[in-house]
Amino acid sequence: MSAPPTAPVAPRTGYRHVLAVPEFRALFASHVLSLLGMVVSEIALSVLVYDLTASPLMSALAFAVGFLPYALGGTLLAPVADRFPARRVLVVCDLVCAACVAVMVVPGTGVAVLLALRCGVAVVSPVFSGTRMATLADVLGDGDAFVLGRSLIRIVSQSALLVGYGTGGLLLTVVSPRHALLITVGTFLASALLLRFGTRRRPARGRAERAEGGGTRALLADRRVLVLLLVFWVPSMFLVFPEALAAPYSHTLGAGSTGLGLLMCALPVGTIAGELFAGARLGAATRERIVLPLLCLAVVPYLGYALAPGLWPSLLLLVLAGACSAYTLGLDQWFVRAVPEELRGRAMTLLSAGLMTIQGVGMALAGVVAEATGVRAAVVAAGVVGTVCCVALAVGCRVTESRDGAARDMTGR
Repeated sequence: MSAPPTAPVAPRTGYRHVLAVPEFRALFASHVLSLLGMVVSEIALSVLVYDLTASPLMSALAFAVGFLPYALGGTLLAPVADRFPARRVLVVCDLVCAACVAVMVVPGTGVAVLLALRCGVAVVSPVFSGTRMATLADVLGDGDAFVLGRSLIRIVSQSALLVGYGTGGLLLTVVSPRHALLITVGTFLASALLLRFGTRRRPARGRAERAEGGGTRALLADRRVLVLLLVFWVPSMFLVFPEALAAPYSHTLGAGSTGLGLLMCALPVGTIAGELFAGARLGAATRERIVLPLLCLAVVPYLGYALAPGLWPSLLLLVLAGACSAYTLGLDQWFVRAVPEELRGRAMTLLSAGLMTIQGVGMALAGVVAEATGVRAAVVAAGVVGTVCCVALAVGCRVTESRDGAARDMTGR
């Protein structure tokens, strides 16, 4: 059953128009609150685990377990996004996260329980993200407004990388880790209230019988959907190499902690700039035309590491790579157009889970390659192999689109 029709959205729109939609503002504000809660909880939990164990390994593990369960949650729980009303799914996910973090606050909670609760938050995260993305299409339609809404969500997420961890670190100079976690409980609860009272109730997207019939397999069996998922996932695996290796690279340059901070910020700055330019200055048709060219260029800047650049040239290369990520705006449009509406929540959940999982794999792979070849060589290798993969995916998109177009012509659909 499809959602009730929403108010028509103008074909040519902008960020201001999208923010004028009351339901989107509620979704956007809840995303900001959930994101703040997640960032603060990651920092506070890492510090809390270190305080309890005095082990850098266990402290790092508190971060790592945030990536590992994404694939499990995205695979097993993906049908939930379409089987139940979206608002209910979103509110329940926020409440589950609040409950998990609330138990972390209890004095005496052991390290194993803390890590298990962190896994619990991570398991429901892809369901929340996928359902929210699908709900954006219900609220804004599946045209240009949806693309710009997704863009705003990504911009906020990237901005969190720039200011979130710094803010969390400052917070921990004022309050204890457990009190910081208590603040996180409040942000999750506030997000749940915004979603409950700021968005409309819509019926479940997918029919029960279809939900039981292997919808995930049907999605992955669709060549166009599978290729588009790979276009989202594969470049991300290579893009994270410099981020994963920022600390040793900063040491190699003799740039110290200041250089490390700049290296960590450069890619998100480029991503935000590219998104804002493409969203505010380019029309929908132009954003779709630049998808494949920018995809092919996504990690080409990393080849510049072969010249052993200093700090400032390295930052420029990272900003350029981030700016190329503007291809995701047009890609969003292709994806929402390719996925059946009744499977949209499941598809978005798979997309979110796969993206986080592949980034975790990329970070681990960066460490393995750098251990064998050195940091610069690892980033160059990411540029070479990543460019080959991106070009292959661009060709695959063309071939798939040609085949699908011919099939539509033959069937008259």
